This record gives sequence, structure tokens and C-alpha cells, in this order.
Amino acid sequence: MRKEEAVREPLRGLRKGEEKSKDSSLPECAKLGGSEPIVLHSDGDVVIGGFFPLHYVASKPELFIHFHSLLFVSLYHTAFHWMMTMIFAVDEINRNSSLLPGVKLGYRIMDSCDHVHTSLRALFSLISYSKTTREYSTCLNYSPVPAVIGLASSTPTRAVAHTLGPFNIPLVSYFATCTCLTDKHLYPSFLRTVPSDLFQVRGLVKLVTYFGWFWVGTIGATDDYSLYGIQAFSIQFGQQGGCVAFHLTIPTSPTVAEIQKMADKLQRSTARVVVVFAKDVHLLDLFLELTRRNMTGIQWVVSEAWMTASQLTTPDFHNLLEGTLGFSFPGVSIPGLEEFLLNVRPSPKPGMELVNMFWEEYFGCKLEFERDRSAVKKTVCTGSEDLSYTDSSYSDVSQVRISYNVYKAVYAVAHALHTFLNCNSTGPSGGLCEMHSSFTNGQFLQFLKMVNFTNQFDEKVYFDSNGEPVPLYDIINWQKDSKNEISFVKVGSYDGSAQQGQQLQILKNTIVWTTRQSQVPVSQCSAPCPPGSRQATRQGEPKCCFDCLPCADGEISNQTGSTECIKCPEYFWSDKEKVKCVAGEEEFLSFNDTMGIILVAITLLGFILTTIITIVFHSFRYTPIVKANNSEISFLLLLSLKLCFLCSLVFIGQPSWWTCRLRQAAFGVSFVLCLSCLLVKTIVVLLAFHTNGPASRGRMLFGTSQQRILILCTTAPQIFLSTGWVLGAPPFPFRNSNYQGITGKIVVECKEPWPPGFYLLLGYIGLLAFVCLLLAFLGRKLPDTFNEAKLITFSMLIFWAVWISFIPAYVSSPGKFSVAVEIFAILASSFGLLLCIFVPKCYIILLHPERNIKKGMTGKNPR
Repeated sequence: MRKEEAVREPLRGLRKGEEKSKDSSLPECAKLGGSEPIVLHSDGDVVIGGFFPLHYVASKPELFIHFHSLLFVSLYHTAFHWMMTMIFAVDEINRNSSLLPGVKLGYRIMDSCDHVHTSLRALFSLISYSKTTREYSTCLNYSPVPAVIGLASSTPTRAVAHTLGPFNIPLVSYFATCTCLTDKHLYPSFLRTVPSDLFQVRGLVKLVTYFGWFWVGTIGATDDYSLYGIQAFSIQFGQQGGCVAFHLTIPTSPTVAEIQKMADKLQRSTARVVVVFAKDVHLLDLFLELTRRNMTGIQWVVSEAWMTASQLTTPDFHNLLEGTLGFSFPGVSIPGLEEFLLNVRPSPKPGMELVNMFWEEYFGCKLEFERDRSAVKKTVCTGSEDLSYTDSSYSDVSQVRISYNVYKAVYAVAHALHTFLNCNSTGPSGGLCEMHSSFTNGQFLQFLKMVNFTNQFDEKVYFDSNGEPVPLYDIINWQKDSKNEISFVKVGSYDGSAQQGQQLQILKNTIVWTTRQSQVPVSQCSAPCPPGSRQATRQGEPKCCFDCLPCADGEISNQTGSTECIKCPEYFWSDKEKVKCVAGEEEFLSFNDTMGIILVAITLLGFILTTIITIVFHSFRYTPIVKANNSEISFLLLLSLKLCFLCSLVFIGQPSWWTCRLRQAAFGVSFVLCLSCLLVKTIVVLLAFHTNGPASRGRMLFGTSQQRILILCTTAPQIFLSTGWVLGAPPFPFRNSNYQGITGKIVVECKEPWPPGFYLLLGYIGLLAFVCLLLAFLGRKLPDTFNEAKLITFSMLIFWAVWISFIPAYVSSPGKFSVAVEIFAILASSFGLLLCIFVPKCYIILLHPERNIKKGMTGKNPR
């Protein structure tokens, strides 16, 4: 016989771990542990286990050595309510002739004390090991319980689920929400009827950010539920731009000093919203201290762990906790549950110890048939006390939430058994479940994972691939009712399976805030920056603590709380308030500008003065002073000076296609023509004073024709250079936005795609000016009463001074001022030539005609 066939037991044999196997080849199994823990049990064809935190255990040093060295607090009425709901569900299933016909469902319920070691000790009482061969796997795989309902806390749940996982014994939790339990590699047999904190954390982040709370504090305990929940919340909250102002971790048994220190930190913080991931029993000491200090104004946002904890709704906590907002599981009203709970009675029968313990603590008395477990003498309980006359969390069944999860867990196991036992069969059993079937826990786990049914509350119950239910939550608000008592009012819902944007539903107008504020409470480290400014994080502080800095020129922020300023598009500029971009104001040297008007006036003055001098020279063209200076060259020089003055007008006004091409070419050619004439005049002066007769060879070699040719030859290169530059890489109008950061305006200018063209043009002018200056300098000491070489030297010195100063001024001047500098240089150098060369001659012609004779020109005529 194969081993797997030999080790199979009938189903009825699975309900009693102490029974020997019907197959003698199986090892004998016994309970692990020295003594039997307190159990509430009922026999049945199939027995399911249950764990509930009926007591909480206080830490003691010997806790980790002796399981009996435990210090209990009073019985937890709410957990007793959960336990009795499981019993109610089992009874209801047994009365249902269609779900498990012919099969009686039993239970074996133990107190986990919300502690790892107590939970494991209780677990070991449900499973067996071999006395002879210590074959753990055999007895565990064929455990007397096919499934366990529990536990309430994540930390003991992890320990139990880790133990049961390798043997595929299903553990269905009704209140363990830690995301850590989703790991199917560590907890392969774990399922739950309560959503994972993964969804609750997402919902809490959406909730706090929905109300604009980005500066919050967090409070948690030392268990896995708090640690994982706070960690996940902090990460996701930070991803949404939020900051955790502080985090308080409440020890298992906090001292008075620790509680006061936490209260001090909470009192000093600027965060007025506090997110809590902890159970109510962990928070009692802290809340009592805050109440003693009369601390109000804190908006509590809490997880489902104590959202509906009735022991915190006492009048002592009203001022502190009124307005609390948070998540809770959907609540229902289970028909018949209230009557069942109120009909519970103590009994001396074995297995009723937990009920008796509850009865004694609930009514503060002692049952006659129970041994006195304390030295304190109490009144005797009759056993007929009426539970309906008491008001506690045990008897409140208006909207059960955790109990509903227990209810669904029991029914999930029952539906899995229904499918496995083929209870719909029409075979020999006559519609009853096939009692002869046998199975391993691994087989039953697969059936449990595939459960899918709709219960009497029209809720679809099933488990996804991770053993999780549909993530549905109610959003609850603590409000005072007409009796001045705290009631749990539903103000919204969260469906983690819905589409983005539709998961959170809030009835904002129905919410009562802390201290009955009419507006949503504000919690911020720094007030949001107004439009026109941005947030600047303070060094060493969270990003929610910042200073507001105005946006720079050319940048805007049009929303409150902007973290960055937006740069305006090209050719746009920020307005005065830095809240919107406006079209940039174009700037150029206009004829209407004050500077433009002055430059035009100076230009016209120079042109008019040149014209007057031309008229004077023309009128006195036959006089010796005009003839001696080569009247033809003088008139050509005056014409070039007129062109120099007029070319400056092309630089004024909005640049256009033709002005950009004309301005530099006109400037370059007119000045070269002017300098060419000066060069010829200088050469003529030198030749005239270094020869003895009019027929000399030197003057014959440099006559009128040669002078014209020299002017043409020196001007032609500039003409060719300007023409090639304009045709090859012509300047064009350009809207320069680089000056927006300085002037806030867009400068319209002529952009030169080939800058060397301008430098070559300017360099050639400089070359001619240098030659003129050199030759004029050589003739400065000629012995004449009127020495034109000396006047040319002065004019060239002025010319050089102007243009040497021009270069750095031109480069450093922004926008339209660079154009004004070039115009000023043109006008200054033109006036320098005009005044130095022609004004002295006009002075003699008009005011001293007696010197305008041939002898006067040679210095032989006395003054």
C-alpha cells in the first residue's frame, strides 16, 4: 500500500486530534504543550479553529520562558463580541439545510491574548505530533481542524501564518491588515476577509491630500500593523508632496515620562492633522494625558484599527476626539445576532470557561460554580442577569464591522466545504454531503481560495490571487448626536478597485471638524506662496517648510503654492505682479526718443554747417585760400562729410530689411571717401612745400588726374568689401530677447551673421586714418602761415580718439545704446574733420579777407 493511501483518514476522524488513526500504520499523535489552554468548543463532523484577543497581555520578563507567567488586563468585550459572532455563524450554518446538509460544523475557539507566544501555544493545542517518531509533517498535514479563523493583530497573525503555511492549513483573518501578509512565499495558506493596508494607505493618502493637508504628524505602536502602515503611508504621502512633521511610536508598556514626552512633542508641533495607525488600547494613556492638558484643535485621521472603538467615545474624550475622520470597514446589521448575543448564559459545563469569565467581568460578580481566580471578594452571580439592560460594545449590533468580517470568514469556509464535499450531489447520499470523502489540508486550501458567492447582504465574497477581498471602506466621522453622545456617521466611501478619480467619494458638507470648526482645518509648516512667487525650501528642513521668493524678471507663477516659476516664452515678459506673461515691448532707437531727437538735431546741424561751408567755398572758389587747397578735392571732401552726417540717420528708427543692409555700407564707404580726400590733400601739401617751383617734377607726377585715381583706388576696396558683405552675409532685422533680463524689453536690431565683415570695414577705415595721420604728422612743422597738414593732424587725432573710445563703448552698451554710441562716433569724427579743416579757412575768408591773398598764404604779408 502506498504511503499517501495509508495515511488518509475519514472526514469524521479529523475532528478529534486525540483519537488514534484507524490505520495502525499511522503514528499516535498528542497535543503539544504541557497543559490545555482555556477553550470554547463544540463538537461536530468538521471542527474549525478560532483565535480572538479576549485579553491583552502585559509584558513581564519571564514571559518568554513560561507561558503561564502572563499578566492579563480585563476581558475585551469587543473581541468577545467577535467570538460570539463566529459561534452565531456556525449555528446559523448548521440550521441551514442547503449549505452543509448532513454535516454538523463545530468549533474550537481560543484566546490569543493578542500576543505571539500565547497565539502559538493556542495553535499547538489544535495540531498534534507523533509520540514515537516525531513526524511533524504527518500530523500537521492531517490536522483535526481544516481551517482556522483568526487573528486580529498582524504580529501574532504573521507568527501563526508562518507556522501553518508549510502544511497548507488555511488561516482566514478577519482583522489582520498588514501588507506584509500579502507575501505568498512566506504565507502561502493565509487569506483574509479584511482588505490589506495597501489599499487603506492609498485611501488615507488620497483623503489627506484631498483636504489639502500636506503637513501631518503620525502616531503608531511597535507592532507590525503600525510599522508597516506608517512606513507605507510616509512613502506614498511623500510622493504626493506631503511631509511628516513628526512620528510618535508608543511602546507596549509606556512609562509616564514617555507619555508626557510624546504629549509635549504633539503640543509643540505646528501640524494640526495627525494620522494614527494603532489600536485603541495603545492610545489610551496618551489620550488621557492630552485630555488632562485640555488639548484641542487636532484633526485626527485614523485607520480602521480604532475608527469604531466605542471605549474612546466616552465623555472624557469628547473635546479631544470629536470630528475624528477615518476609514472603517463596511457595516451591516446581521439579523438575529442581537438576540443571540443577549441570550448568552454562563454554564458549569466543560468548554464554557470563556463565557463564564466574560459573565463575571461584565457584571462584576463571581459565579458559584467557578473557582475564585482572585483574592478580591465579589458578589455572587446568579447567572440570570439580563444583558439587555447594559450598554457596551458587546451588545451594540447596529452596524457590525469586524464581526461582519468574522461572519464572512466562517461562511467562506462553509462554502468551500460545500464544494469539496460535493453537497449538491444526487448520488447515493440523497443530496447530502459525501461524508466518506477524505482530503488533505492542501486540497481544502485550493477549494477555499476558489470560493465565490454572494451573501444575504448582496456582497460578493471571494479571494483574489493574493487571498485578498474587495477593498471597500466607509469613511466615518465622529459626531455628537442629540443625546450628546459620539456617533459614527458615514461621510464617504473608498473603493480601491474603482478607476482612478472615482475611488474616493466624500460628502464634504456633512463632515463635523475638530472643535466644530466650520472650515476645513489648516495644517501647514509654511503658508502657500501667493501667485508671483515660488517656494524656496529651507536648508535642513522638510520641503513643506519654505520661504516665498518673488519670481525673477521674465518668470511668472500664476497659482498659489507654486514650487517653481515658469519662464515666459520668447518675446514675452512678465508683468509687474509676475502672474502672467505679456508681449515684450520692442525697443530701438526711435526718432521719437529724446536721444533720437538729439542725435537727429546734431546730424542736421552738421549737414547744414557742411552745406554752409560748401556755399562759402563755392562763393570764394577763386580766392587763393580755396585754390591753394585744391578746390576740387575740398568740394569732394565736403560732399563725403555730408554723406557721413546723413548716414547716421539710417541708424535711427526701427531696423528694416533695407536699413540693415544700407547703414554699415553707407558708413564705411562715406568715411573711406572722406579719408581718401584727406590723404590726397595731405600728399598735395607735402609735395607743395617740399618743391621749389610749380613745374617741378613732383607736382607734375601728382596732378589732378593722379589725385582722382588715388581717391578711386583707395575707395574701391571698401566699396567691394561692403558689396560682398551685403550680398554674401547681409545683416537682417532681429528681435533680440537677451536684454529682457536687463531692460525687460526686446531690442530690435540688425544682426550681423558674419561679424568679421564689420571689423574688416572698420579696420580699413583705421588703416587710411593711420596713413593720413602719419603723413600729416610729417608736415606739421612746415614754415607757412597757414599749414593745412597741421589741421589734418589735429583732425586725425580727434578721429582716432573717437574711434578708439568707440570700440569698448560699443561692446559694453546694451540694446539701442550701442546704436547711439556708433552714431555719436560718426558725428563726433565728422565734426572733428569739418571743424579742424574747414572752419579755420572760413574764418579767414569771412573775417580776415586781407589774409586771403597769395602773400598771406606764404607768411610774407604782415598781419
